[in-house]
Amino acid sequence: METMAHFAGLLVTTVFAVVTAGALDWLLLNAMFHLMRPATARRPQVRRSEIVKATRELARHFAPQPKV
Repeated sequence: METMAHFAGLLVTTVFAVVTAGALDWLLLNAMFHLMRPATARRPQVRRSEIVKATRELARHFAPQPKV
């Protein structure tokens, strides 16, 4: 009976160690992928002023000319 209790304790300890190792491995792997991402992986910021300026120029170009 004592041998079965020791075996059950060993089994519970082993399962706990496997779960802990898997969780720690997943956490550290995600952290490393996050840290290894290059700074250029971020989305480039669109300059709104250039888009607005180009839109105004196109609108002026295609707008009907006033009759004189």
